[in-house]
Amino acid sequence: MDSLDLQVLAQARDWFAEGRKVWLVTVIETWGSAPRPPRALLCLRDDGLVVGSVSGGCVEDDLIDRVRHGERVDAASMVTYGVSKEEAARFGLPCGGNLRLVQEPLREVGWIDELLVRTSRHELVARRLDLETQQVTLEPARRGEGFVFDGRTVRAVFGPRWRLLVIGAGQLSRVLAQMALPLDFEVTCCDPREEYHLSWDVPGTRFTKEMPDDVVVAMQLDPHSAVVAVTHDPKLDDLALLEALKSPAFYVGALGSRSNTAKRKERLAMFDLSEAEIGRLHGPVGLDLGGRTPAEIAVSIVAELIAVRNGVALVQKKEGSAVAATLPT
Repeated sequence: MDSLDLQVLAQARDWFAEGRKVWLVTVIETWGSAPRPPRALLCLRDDGLVVGSVSGGCVEDDLIDRVRHGERVDAASMVTYGVSKEEAARFGLPCGGNLRLVQEPLREVGWIDELLVRTSRHELVARRLDLETQQVTLEPARRGEGFVFDGRTVRAVFGPRWRLLVIGAGQLSRVLAQMALPLDFEVTCCDPREEYHLSWDVPGTRFTKEMPDDVVVAMQLDPHSAVVAVTHDPKLDDLALLEALKSPAFYVGALGSRSNTAKRKERLAMFDLSEAEIGRLHGPVGLDLGGRTPAEIAVSIVAELIAVRNGVALVQKKEGSAVAATLPT
């Protein structure tokens, strides 16, 4: 697992091991148009060096400035930005947005080591910070649990909270898997073809040579699961899609042209799938970005995954945004 939050924690641990003073800063509440959501994490070093983000710019600048001028927070405590319109504008919080953070000094890193080990085993782990006792504890978490702040305790879940099954192990699949990992996806690639198994080389992912439809059934797909079929082989793709479309998976997509997608839907209609279930298929897979290379196609697939996951309409441009210029041919 290569989530950005875990990278922040790993860097905090390494700085602490070098003898530096380190603080973790977590977004716990937002109002209005605050640019970063609750759970966003930043690590701040005593010389002002940071990794991670809680606002995308100006709030980080203020935290850095405070540290460089000698401010040393010695207990986990809350700080609020953007209370007034003037302050919101100063800290880059549009439309009067407000941001409440918890800033805590890092006193020991044993819990970070444990959390990184457990998440590397694809476990979901919740970190609980008690602001009254200043105690940090780790506990098992379940997929679907969100960030919680009840006024006294902060509970954040780490690890792959989403699952992605990629059917087919070609170049596109490798790029897609690499992009999905930092987006909190636990990635499994399935391809029974021996020549593809030998070339799979994406660290942090799981590979299986089982038949794709068997893998779909065994994974017991839930609303935090996605399936993308990219083999171009109906014998591998279609049976897996048949099972996936009957599942609660939030996204099921298949690579192919519009004509091939129409033929695939005709084949799927021969089985025990309803019209609504077949209609769930995202095909051709990905947003229409005009991409042709494996990397460009992977970007379009990841973009669509994010949009569907966030419940956003599948459009490429926001209303009122700039119209792309016509490029010379």
